[in-house]
Amino acid sequence: MPAKPKNDGAAYKALKQDLKAGTLGQLYIFHGEESYLRDFYLGEMRKKLLPAGMEEFNLHTLAGKDFDVKKLQELVDCLPMMSERTLIVVNDYDLYKGDKEALVKVLSDLPDYVCLVFVYDLIVYKADARTKLAGVIKEKGKVVAFNRQGQNDLVDWISRRFRALDHDIGTEDAKYLMFLCGDLMNGLISEIGKIGAYAKGHRVTRADIDAVATPQLDAVVFQMTDAIAAGNFDRAAAVLGDLFHMQEAPIKLLAVLGKQLRQLYSARLALEHRKGTAYLMEQWGMRNSYPAEKLMNAARRFSLSWCRRAVIRCGEVDLAMKSTRADGEELLVAFLMELAAGPSSRA
Repeated sequence: MPAKPKNDGAAYKALKQDLKAGTLGQLYIFHGEESYLRDFYLGEMRKKLLPAGMEEFNLHTLAGKDFDVKKLQELVDCLPMMSERTLIVVNDYDLYKGDKEALVKVLSDLPDYVCLVFVYDLIVYKADARTKLAGVIKEKGKVVAFNRQGQNDLVDWISRRFRALDHDIGTEDAKYLMFLCGDLMNGLISEIGKIGAYAKGHRVTRADIDAVATPQLDAVVFQMTDAIAAGNFDRAAAVLGDLFHMQEAPIKLLAVLGKQLRQLYSARLALEHRKGTAYLMEQWGMRNSYPAEKLMNAARRFSLSWCRRAVIRCGEVDLAMKSTRADGEELLVAFLMELAAGPSSRA
């Protein structure tokens, strides 16, 4: 089962209730970053609406690139076969860029036997509230956002996934896994599978995670800045060398490093004003407390002036990379050495 969102929207709650009561409506818009949840609930709709063995006759799909209102009308007019409902799924079609007037006519008069779902995966759903189409969607359907999960719910979900593999994992290690590999469930599933297959003991350890998990770029760069905060320049240089070996573009690395330096500056400001981890998480929209705690600990090792100077210098290096023919790797290495010299000015 998927984790429950930290903040259920009304449409999300209504969808769950519709599924539980067997009262699915005629029109839904599915969008949001959390594709695992979206696919899960789309699968539950298929189970609820379509009798086993009859999916081929009662499930109709249409790709956005092939979308045509006439085709949609034809699918809507297809009566169900040995079933009470038909399910029509339209993938990645921007409702507000097509023939809105024609769509209004179709959506305003959907038969009771039809359940039509527009799924946004590769494109972003952007409604235009000024249009008649938006009014019809609001009146006839539900716009369901599948958003990234809150920390506590995702930790619970990670724990359940490991239990299904006959393992367990501590809360802090689950949060570390989220930090290392991201907080989207589809990505975490494959990592949990790898870790579960690798771990020898019943309890998953940090060493098990580090041994086989594939870290996201932000987490790797964080290891570099964390090493600088600890005064371990050799470790920081080794991480940067690994990133170069992976052929990561210097300008991309600088962008990630710049974000983390700005976060470090924010953390130092938070300390100056006697604010805590929760404040930093709110300022940066963090769902996982692990990186926020690491940033607060690192910020204690640097002065406010050092943090401010690091952010300014990062901007200057970025400008040099973009406006000169200087070697990006050399600029980044020099900047790293400059940062490493900074701890002498710690508070």
